[in-house]
Amino acid sequence: MDKTTVKLWTPGDWNALFGLGTNVLVNLLVMTGLLKYVVGLPDELTFGRILPAVGMMLFLGNMYYAWMGLRLARKEGRADVCALPSGPSVPHMFIVVFVIMLPILGQTGDPVKAWEAGLAWVFLQGFILIGGSFLAPVIRRITPRAALLGTLAGVSLAFIAMRPATEIFMTSIIGLTCLAIILVSWFGGVKYPRGIPAGLVAIVAGMVLAWGAAALGMPEIGGMDAGALAASFAHFGFSIPLPAVDHVFSGFEFLGFILVTAIPFGVYDLVEAMDNVESAEAAGDVYSTTEAISAEGAISLIGTLLGSPFANAVYIGHPGWKAMGGRIGYSAATGLFVLVLAWFGVLAVFLNLVPVVAISPILLYIGMLIGAQAFQTSPMKHAPAVILGIVPHLAAWAKTLIDGALGAAGAEVTPDLVAGMAQNGVLYQGLGVLGSGAILTGLVLAAIGVFVIERNFPWAAAFAAAGAVLTFFGFMHGPEVGFGVTPGVALAYAVVAVFLYLCPKLAVADPAPESLEPAAGAQPAE
Repeated sequence: MDKTTVKLWTPGDWNALFGLGTNVLVNLLVMTGLLKYVVGLPDELTFGRILPAVGMMLFLGNMYYAWMGLRLARKEGRADVCALPSGPSVPHMFIVVFVIMLPILGQTGDPVKAWEAGLAWVFLQGFILIGGSFLAPVIRRITPRAALLGTLAGVSLAFIAMRPATEIFMTSIIGLTCLAIILVSWFGGVKYPRGIPAGLVAIVAGMVLAWGAAALGMPEIGGMDAGALAASFAHFGFSIPLPAVDHVFSGFEFLGFILVTAIPFGVYDLVEAMDNVESAEAAGDVYSTTEAISAEGAISLIGTLLGSPFANAVYIGHPGWKAMGGRIGYSAATGLFVLVLAWFGVLAVFLNLVPVVAISPILLYIGMLIGAQAFQTSPMKHAPAVILGIVPHLAAWAKTLIDGALGAAGAEVTPDLVAGMAQNGVLYQGLGVLGSGAILTGLVLAAIGVFVIERNFPWAAAFAAAGAVLTFFGFMHGPEVGFGVTPGVALAYAVVAVFLYLCPKLAVADPAPESLEPAAGAQPAE
């Protein structure tokens, strides 16, 4: 194919734009709410410094990944290449707000100090990503696909699909209607009149239902309020990001406090980005892991130096955007869309114009697709290992809900409370141990499962040994990085590693159970 035949925009890019664009929009709205209502930052800092920097960061990220997609399409002579999606790292939004900014704000009473601590935290993250990007290809090469995608499926089910699913049924007249609009198009292949993207149809339908309910005196359906919408126009304006280098280095005043979470979350980001690149490869687009991750880190650094306390990320969802027709243009257009939202103060208006429940089905769709991909692109007999990779994320999700409930009730976690929960079937302590470092835990457990299924016991032992080391230093199964954080669990992994290594010498394995044999046409063992 001649280079000139690679199109920068296709009709399917409209669908992907409304999909990724609304996904990023939801996360930006959540981010704005966290800064404004949780941390209590002044509007001039939130809308005048932070959001413009975030907008520039996301613009650069989506533009760079669109460029990577264009290069790949020209190199391979394909018209079906889909660019990697990019957006704000969702776990980071909550970690930097609740673990970094809020404690510093409580300690100093100064919102600027809280912002500076967040900047320093992301600054360290960027360098961890850039350095780790050179190791990522090696990790991808030795780790089974079922492990990489299994732990990603856990993220998608627990932290992408579950919240929007509950939002859908809390306001079911809007949520289920919009979900049906999405499903019949993106799964069922139904085309709407004049090629209108399903995402836009769902959002407009949700707005009509929500504002119609408000007009009929039922504002609880959709939560729309004309007064709040009118007041949000006061945030209209034009703000560009300004250098914040001095603020970044001022944040190093809290370096000891920051390092506790910066290192493990740097590793988390590395594995998550690696998983997302693997997900794109499973969908047919092979990108350089090193380039994708180092670009993620470098762009996060640029955003931080301009005032963003949030990280850029290679986003989950590439197969979903590709399946709905996204190619190159949707990524670049999303970058421009976000830039306009952030620089012109439009986010406040969107926050009061579009009901969140109308966007929730798009996120649920992505969770469904990524969860399914782990099973569809791995050998069938590896399915139990995929489940093993998902389980730690369910534990992390459950503990997050419990912690939120306890916080809302103003209750502290005490030994008596933990014992009381255990007596009622809530194993809070177990959820904490299993769910801490879930993305690494899921990867290690699923890899052990795959290699055991394949009877490659030395490699299974190697991953168990890696689990022992990671656990000992708190990257898995521990609340913080340190030495001997959960020594009992680390010792257990070490015992398992020895057992697996000796397994071939202890006994002759029986033939694999018939139920685990691959079906005809299944992919070969990895």
